[in-house]
Amino acid sequence: MVVPLLVLTAAACGSENTPPKITAGTNFGQKPTVSKGKGTPPKNLQVKVISQGNGATLGKGSIAQVNYLGQTYDSDTPFDTSFGKQPFNLLVGTGQVIKGWDQALEGQKVGSRIQVIIPPDLGYGAQGSPPQIPPNATLFFVVDILKGTNPPKSAQGAVQPQNDSSLPKVGTNTDGKAPSLDVPKTAAPKKLVANYVIEGNGPVVKNTDTVVVQYKSLLWDGAKPFDSTYDRNAPTTLPLGQLPVKGLTNGLAGKKVGSRVLLVLPPDQAFGSQPPNGVPPNSTLVFSVDILGTM
Repeated sequence: MVVPLLVLTAAACGSENTPPKITAGTNFGQKPTVSKGKGTPPKNLQVKVISQGNGATLGKGSIAQVNYLGQTYDSDTPFDTSFGKQPFNLLVGTGQVIKGWDQALEGQKVGSRIQVIIPPDLGYGAQGSPPQIPPNATLFFVVDILKGTNPPKSAQGAVQPQNDSSLPKVGTNTDGKAPSLDVPKTAAPKKLVANYVIEGNGPVVKNTDTVVVQYKSLLWDGAKPFDSTYDRNAPTTLPLGQLPVKGLTNGLAGKKVGSRVLLVLPPDQAFGSQPPNGVPPNSTLVFSVDILGTM
């Protein structure tokens, strides 16, 4: 799944191949109505700029907010739309959405309306996304790019002292690479720790924000690696109001955008007695989190 409920008709002999087109609501910001396509759909990604904005250009890792309407190529009924609902937020080019979306959005300007034809291999492929999207479906989207920013690669700000020898030490490099994270061979703290390593100067994060982060995490016991966005070469988003790990919400809310934060999550703030595979029950987790932006 890529866009909420997102993220082939053979042409008769002699019939014309006509792609879907916008029949009403043609302007940026208006909910469009789209006709069905006729004939054989194209086999390659096709992107058409309906109207070009003058905002920032989106690239890999850009934070974007969009409205969209999606139909299968041979249907005149949308399978999903955000128009009139909640706009959709994503990180461009990071695999959060289907490949056709990532490729279509890179290089586009904020304020633009684009239409996109996505072949199956860049969409949902042979499996489809039942019941809305059948197998091997070519997709047609109208996308309005409402907002877009390019977050920094790393936290930037004032380095803070790390004088407590009972707590992990976090590296202070600001080159976009994973910082060091050294866990002491002492008993883990029983309460949540949320300390600045680098204090940024951005807005304060609210517990309802979706934050854009790079993070590295370990199990306290044995300093065993748990998860890292740096290994995936892309930041990710954390919707703080919806996270099952409440220590991430409690630890990041109130911190400033642009900061690097050390988090130590005791079991009651992490996964408790029912962790995911690979994590022992009642584990304490250690995180280094760079807060790159909010959405």
